[in-house]
Amino acid sequence: MIKGQKPRFIRHAASLLAGALGSMAIAASAQAAYPDKPVHIVVGFSAGGTTDVIARIMAKELTQALGESFVVENKPGAGSNIATDYVKRAKPDGYTLLFVAVTSTINQTLYRNVSFDLTKDFDAIALGAKVPNILVVNPNVPVKSVQELVDYAKANPGKLAFASSGSGTSIHMAGELFKMRTGLDLLHVPYKGSAPAVTDLIGGQVQLMFDNMPASWPHVKAGKLRALAVTTAQRSPSAPDLPTMQELGYDKFDVSSWFGLIAPAGTPPEVIEKLNAVMVKAQDNPEVKAAFAGLGAVGEKTTPEEFGAFIKSEIESWAPVVKASGAQVD
Repeated sequence: MIKGQKPRFIRHAASLLAGALGSMAIAASAQAAYPDKPVHIVVGFSAGGTTDVIARIMAKELTQALGESFVVENKPGAGSNIATDYVKRAKPDGYTLLFVAVTSTINQTLYRNVSFDLTKDFDAIALGAKVPNILVVNPNVPVKSVQELVDYAKANPGKLAFASSGSGTSIHMAGELFKMRTGLDLLHVPYKGSAPAVTDLIGGQVQLMFDNMPASWPHVKAGKLRALAVTTAQRSPSAPDLPTMQELGYDKFDVSSWFGLIAPAGTPPEVIEKLNAVMVKAQDNPEVKAAFAGLGAVGEKTTPEEFGAFIKSEIESWAPVVKASGAQVD
């Protein structure tokens, strides 16, 4: 060995260490730069629906805060399952995200052969907003409260029908939960969307519905429908005089259409935290609050862990309701 020269194994170890440190520095630099290209937020429903609208509100906030485009990509079909499966298979690098809705937690039980597990195949980021469902009736139904509706339905078994925007939707499941809690004999009439269901409700072809507030509230204010209660745990700021189902004695009757952001499992924690921070901060933006209020929505602040626990609880809560309804999709 030449005097002053380090042994070969020391030089080799030093070279490996330098390489490792270099790789770590590159990874850290790349992570710190996230995002450095457009990010796709996939929505499992058509453009213009509540999920799509709220996703675009949050995409705008993410774009402004992080300096790269967050682009909403609509992939409707199979009750949002097509979009969910697509994102599940995406590279977990933070550049393909899913704007998930309550429908996906219902689908875990509704579909016999669902291709994903929301609790294992995805990392939760943040809950964005909740939209209350409201119990509305045709004004010709001679009731002005939930108790009067229950009494009238018991006196007329099998003569009342409740509409929904489709089998397996939160609107359908809210009706099934109501049936479970009251023992009422109500006929379920599914439609292809909320709009045609509301049209028939106004026309009297069906008598009641647990609709999303944005779709029915204008008709309530116009006197075309009568609202009896909201289904969320708290009263809605858009209808502060409307009681909750829980206030009326229906314990744990907390149903809403909710929307949030998730990513493929294995997405770097730093990316999750960065996206969560923006989503949480957006809830304090007056423009976001105003946009949500226009939809009858309420913003929600959660950590990734809290949102993950919420998704798990929703799957567990809806499973017995789906099974009791008899609804099943291959």
